[in-house]
Amino acid sequence: MKAIIIEDEIVAAQALQALIHDIDSDIQIIAVLQSIDESVEWFQTGQAPDLVFMDIHLADGSSFTIFEKTTIPCPIIFTTAYDEYALKAFEVNSIDYLLKPINKKDLERAIHKYKHFSSHPAENVDLMNKLVSTLKQNKTTYKSYFLVPEKDKLIPLAINDIAYIYIDTKMVKAVTLSNRIYYLDQVLDDLMQQLDPGLFFRANRQYIIAHKAIKDMSIWFGNKLSLNLHVSTPERILVSKARVGEFKKWFAG
Repeated sequence: MKAIIIEDEIVAAQALQALIHDIDSDIQIIAVLQSIDESVEWFQTGQAPDLVFMDIHLADGSSFTIFEKTTIPCPIIFTTAYDEYALKAFEVNSIDYLLKPINKKDLERAIHKYKHFSSHPAENVDLMNKLVSTLKQNKTTYKSYFLVPEKDKLIPLAINDIAYIYIDTKMVKAVTLSNRIYYLDQVLDDLMQQLDPGLFFRANRQYIIAHKAIKDMSIWFGNKLSLNLHVSTPERILVSKARVGEFKKWFAG
């Protein structure tokens, strides 16, 4: 079986290739492509593999753009750090959708599913249609407001008004674009599950940042990024070297 990987992070592509080989050494990775343009050019040569492993966020944009510019006739297993694209993925010829970091057991299941689909193509058309229908019905929704207790009232805090959320001496605070502070009674991990990952990014253990609040970024020591917001912050907000690539994809996405 011949497969290609579309992934702009070299380390991630190498790790995925090692996992694939570990699961099935008969799968031959014939190309690793890093961009939309490179992928379009490759498929236009007519070198269709049996299977594609495709990241959604590439350095030059969303990989869904590839489908607008060329035809990919083979099944695709999507790999991504975000779950909001599942429905769109299954509306093109996807057979699975794996969230990073990729678990070996999940990847093994996806490859097994591909093999089953390949040997029973006709009977799986209805299954895929039902899957898309189910995804549409269960599409993830995110909060539009938090209800924040204030004295004897509950104050509605619009998600669109939030600039950032952070931990300050074990208290979780939401700071609005107008620099007003609200206290939240949830931990950052739980809050991040309720926020649209296209609009908010977990910069580090202490901070969740809204996309609209970011003014610019500064290169910091150790290849980190320092985020400069439109509102004041109690300290410098740093994105670690390991997450800079993920942040850039999110911000430009």
